[in-house]
Amino acid sequence: MKNDIICWWSGGATSAVACKIAIDTFGIDRCRIVMIDTKNEHHDTYRFKKDCEKWYGKEIEVITEIGKDYSSIKDVWRKHKSLNVAHGAICSTQLKRRVREKWQNKNNYTHQVFGFEFDKKEMNRALSLEKNHAKAKPIFPLLMVAYDKNKCFEILEEAKIEIPIMYQMGFRNNNCFGTGCVQGGVGYWQKMKRDLPQKFNDMADMEHELTELRGKPVTMLKDQSKKAKESGNVLVFLKKHPDYPQLKCIDDMPQVEVEPLFECNGFCGVNDLIPRSKTEGQINFDFDFE
Repeated sequence: MKNDIICWWSGGATSAVACKIAIDTFGIDRCRIVMIDTKNEHHDTYRFKKDCEKWYGKEIEVITEIGKDYSSIKDVWRKHKSLNVAHGAICSTQLKRRVREKWQNKNNYTHQVFGFEFDKKEMNRALSLEKNHAKAKPIFPLLMVAYDKNKCFEILEEAKIEIPIMYQMGFRNNNCFGTGCVQGGVGYWQKMKRDLPQKFNDMADMEHELTELRGKPVTMLKDQSKKAKESGNVLVFLKKHPDYPQLKCIDDMPQVEVEPLFECNGFCGVNDLIPRSKTEGQINFDFDFE
């Protein structure tokens, strides 16, 4: 059988190694490697893609929703007047998950490979995927061999493949560098402000624009402190909003480390078997989104 193992390549270290393990396990002829491109990635991701193609000995196919229902990731946010919703980032849902599901429905496969790393949070995420999305027929090579992200870095180094620049800059994922990731958490956006102020300012302006469009605060972050919860003012803007002086901005938040994020590979938000992680607890999920 040919091309019956679908390997999802997200541009991150874990998905890259998961695809290689799948090729070594099932054979190159059975593996079909696919990237869902948001057109919002760091240019170095495409260098990493070429390096991985040489490593695999096989091309990575690219599919995208950009140019169809949406012209850009910002177009998604504006059309939905939202950044995050209860089941994850609205951009990931529209530009990755639904794209993957539509592609899945049009193609035959025996299994789909996902790069969930050997980590308690990711193990539960895998169980959730198996339980709630059985149609995907998922398999998880990294869980089978107990490889975490650091082990994946080691494997890439042994293969003489330079890891993506975002990791080298101190971020723990390689998603959506064009704008920054809307599920990055407080530490992520504090680092963005320090190291990449223009990207930070652009995203802060987007929050304000969406707030005006929607008529109520649209933010990525929230304050989990007892005081904020008691006051009801839990939402946190990247930059202070003049119409909502009672709400904090990121300058009002304690400094925290950049926390690891999920690799965005078509199943953003699939983690319902466990409580929200610390990073997710900092994210403003819009639960009344329709």
